[in-house]
Amino acid sequence: MDLKEFLEFMDNGNEVTAGSEVAEWLDRLAFEAIEILEELNRGNHTRKETAEIMSRLTGREVDESFKMFPPFFTDCGKNLKIGKNVFFNSGCKMQDQGGITIGDGTLVGHNVVIASLNHNMEPEKRGNITPAPVAIGKNVWIGSNATICPGVTIGDGAVIGAGAVVVKDVPERTVVGGVPAKFIKTI
Repeated sequence: MDLKEFLEFMDNGNEVTAGSEVAEWLDRLAFEAIEILEELNRGNHTRKETAEIMSRLTGREVDESFKMFPPFFTDCGKNLKIGKNVFFNSGCKMQDQGGITIGDGTLVGHNVVIASLNHNMEPEKRGNITPAPVAIGKNVWIGSNATICPGVTIGDGAVIGAGAVVVKDVPERTVVGGVPAKFIKTI
């Protein structure tokens, strides 16, 4: 298996069996990410340096318009796609093995968690995981301490209130908040 095959497997939503070759790839990519994140999270970097480090982490070009305040954490990096003029505030944590796409102009607040994996509900298979991609549109604002759960799509221009737990899709230009996140208003 190579990286392309791994990403195709994950992007197709196939269950990953604990101890399998795919699960070994999860571990391998996590350790590669840790090494790159150690560099990213120490010291002060220019925007250009930050974009270069994030490009190595994701395996694809991250535009120099990207801005972040460290620390930042992810357990893969290779299935994270970041648009232009995106901002990550400090403490963001992203579980991107299942795929996370973040559209242009999106703002991600302090300590936001974005998850793209679920564990199997059957206790005997609890070590197995199922990927479910997260898609965040353009010009979205995700408030501090929000959690975006696997499989969620957030429409362009939406606002996710601080501390919200988003478990279902959010239409464009909609404000949601609470646990679980509920409709507040249209903008």
